[in-house]
Amino acid sequence: MAIVNRTPDSFYDRGATFELDAAVQAGVRAFEHGADLLDVGGVKFAPGPPLPVDEEADRVVPFVRELAPHGPVSVDTFHPEVARRAIEAGAAVVNDTTGLHDPAMADIVADSDALLIIAHSVAKPRTRLVGPVYEDIVAEVREFLESRVELALARGVRPEQIIVDPGHDLNKNTLHSLEITRRLEEFANMGYPLLVALSNKDFIGESLHRERSERLSGSLSSAVWCATQGARIVRVHNVPETVDAIHMFEAIQGWRRPAYLRHNMPVLGAEARPEPAQPQSVNSEVSV
Repeated sequence: MAIVNRTPDSFYDRGATFELDAAVQAGVRAFEHGADLLDVGGVKFAPGPPLPVDEEADRVVPFVRELAPHGPVSVDTFHPEVARRAIEAGAAVVNDTTGLHDPAMADIVADSDALLIIAHSVAKPRTRLVGPVYEDIVAEVREFLESRVELALARGVRPEQIIVDPGHDLNKNTLHSLEITRRLEEFANMGYPLLVALSNKDFIGESLHRERSERLSGSLSSAVWCATQGARIVRVHNVPETVDAIHMFEAIQGWRRPAYLRHNMPVLGAEARPEPAQPQSVNSEVSV
C-alpha cells in the first residue's frame, strides 16, 4: 500500500504531494513501481486544528477519481461523509486510523463493496495522548480491535470487508511499537487480513538513532519481519525498495517464482529466457 499525502504538513514528505497534479503523478509512479494499492489522506494523524469535511473531501475525492481507473485506492479518513464521497468516486478501501471513533463510518462501508481498515488508536482524533500507559500493550490493542470489529459487524459490515491494523506509533511509544512488532502473530491470528503501517515511523528512528530521511533500512527490515509474522499488507512511502524486499521474501517462501532463471541453469541450444514472476498462491501474497 503506497502512501500519497494530500496535506501541506505531512510528517514524511512535508507537502511534496499536496497539489493534485503532484499527487496524481506520485500515485501513477507508485503503481508503476509495483504498489498493489494507494492510500490517500487529506489530514495527517498528528494533532492539529480541525479541517472542514468539505475541504478534506476536496483534497482526496479528485485524487480517487483520477487514480481509481489505474488500480485500487484507499482513503485515509475518520469522517464518514468523506468516506461516502470517496467511495462514490471509486475508492475501494476506507482506512480509519481512529478505529471507528465515529461508528457511522461502519454504516457507510456496510452500504458499499469497499473494504474497511480498523486501526488501534485510543485518543480522540487529532489529539495527543500524553504518556500512554498499557499494562499489556498487545492484549489491550487486540481487545480494542476485537471490540471494534464486533461493532462493525453489528452495523452490517461483512467479515470479508474487514482488515485490522495494530496502529504502530498511534498513541504508543517506541517500546510499545516494538512489542507489537515482536508479537505480531497475536494479531495475525485474529482471522482478518493484517495491515502494518510502520514506514519511517518514530519507533524506527528512535531504535536506530536515525532521522526521517535515514529510516529506509529500518523500515525494510521491519516490513519483512512483519511479513514473516503474518502481515499481508504493508503501508509504505518507499515503494520500489519495499516491493523488492517483499518479493524476495515471497520468492524465499515459494509464493513467487523468480523473475528469470539463468545462473547455473542448463542451456539447451539457447540461453534460458527470462520469465515473468507469477505468484503461486494469491492467498499468501503480501500487498505493498
